[in-house]
Amino acid sequence: MTKKRKILFLCTANSCRSQMAEGFMRKYFDDKYEIFSAGIYASDVDTNAVRIMNEIGVDISNHISKSIEMFLNKEFDYLITVCDDAKEMCPVFIGRVKNRLHWSFEDPAAFPGIEEERIKKFREIRDLIRDRILQYFGSRDEPQNR
Repeated sequence: MTKKRKILFLCTANSCRSQMAEGFMRKYFDDKYEIFSAGIYASDVDTNAVRIMNEIGVDISNHISKSIEMFLNKEFDYLITVCDDAKEMCPVFIGRVKNRLHWSFEDPAAFPGIEEERIKKFREIRDLIRDRILQYFGSRDEPQNR
């Protein structure tokens, strides 16, 4: 039996983007990877993120927001930042991360507008995250750092 590779998705507050990424990875690749998400700081999982993920059959309602500090002494095969703030503020994992990737996604929680417009933005970002994960991890057995 092959040891699962470890992935950590990181964003600012671990409330939306990294939670969605974790949910998609668990749905599509749970058999190949140990999947985690965190924020530079912990907050709450955004209810809109839970709602729009549930719309497509991905349940993140039991996820909790976690701080990166929980993971500083762990080793990961992939550290994937999903927002620019996290990339800039990410602590150094000297010798603990084999591959660093940065996928910049807009923060749907920061999008102004009425509820309908905000939900539309959440769906847009959700779909971009899903597509990026499927493109990167679904395109080969052993993804290369790009």
